[in-house]
Amino acid sequence: MNKIDLLYGFFIGLAASALGSYVFIVLLTDFTFVSGIQILKAEGKLGKLITLGAIFNLFIFFLLLKYKKDLMARGVILATIILTVYTLYV
Repeated sequence: MNKIDLLYGFFIGLAASALGSYVFIVLLTDFTFVSGIQILKAEGKLGKLITLGAIFNLFIFFLLLKYKKDLMARGVILATIILTVYTLYV
């Protein structure tokens, strides 16, 4: 059961990053989500968008720690590390 919690945390981290990216584009720009992704990719700023979206992982991480879901919190950290490595190559 422990390894499945790590996997759940990983997917929660990816989903939180995607949600954070969505919120950033929709609320703080004049673009729709799809056109915003395309424009930021064309400008070479997609990595910065992913980084801003990963801020949500911080809140999820501390929320999981508060509810004693340590392995899920590790999964969120794993997702953040993978997104960081991906951001370096984008």
